[in-house]
Amino acid sequence: MFDTPVTVVGNVLTAPEWRRTSVTGAFVVTFKIASTSRRFDKERGQWVDGDTLRVRVACWRRLGENVSVSVQLGDPLIVYGRLYSRDWLDDQGNKRTTYELDALSVGHDLNRGVDKFARRRPPGSTDMINDATSAAAIGGELTEPMDDPGRPDDLPPDSELFDEFDPAVYDTSPIVPAGGADEQSLAGARG
Repeated sequence: MFDTPVTVVGNVLTAPEWRRTSVTGAFVVTFKIASTSRRFDKERGQWVDGDTLRVRVACWRRLGENVSVSVQLGDPLIVYGRLYSRDWLDDQGNKRTTYELDALSVGHDLNRGVDKFARRRPPGSTDMINDATSAAAIGGELTEPMDDPGRPDDLPPDSELFDEFDPAVYDTSPIVPAGGADEQSLAGARG
């Protein structure tokens, strides 16, 4: 079977909605994204909208959990995944086709704004090297911070752009449905 990998750059049309599959209990978050082409109209001397692609995006398991707390209506996104079409009949018996994208990666379009990444780590994990043997094997020399030569002069300092990540403000725990869930079903949903 051949997959059709695509990248869609556009805006979120619908707020992310999450569900759980009835058979496996896997989390899935869906939303629609619209990508509108733009071109310069020489006769009018201005940019005009072209055709629009609207696609339903499905984000499974951990990606779905992260999308549900990171993406909002109207956000500019870049979505990479597998495109496919689904044929169905409406209530009047007319044949319809819907395009869907199984997302592999979702991110904010940083051409249109700034973002701050917060890594989700398993409880108890750390970046620190806690023993001398590992530290010696990794090696390296001490470094000193320096100014970023590529940073624009008119960009405000980081302290004004971003708040420090506070786990108490941003809940990084798995999403639990309103009816509740036990640890075993959550572990199965993480896949």
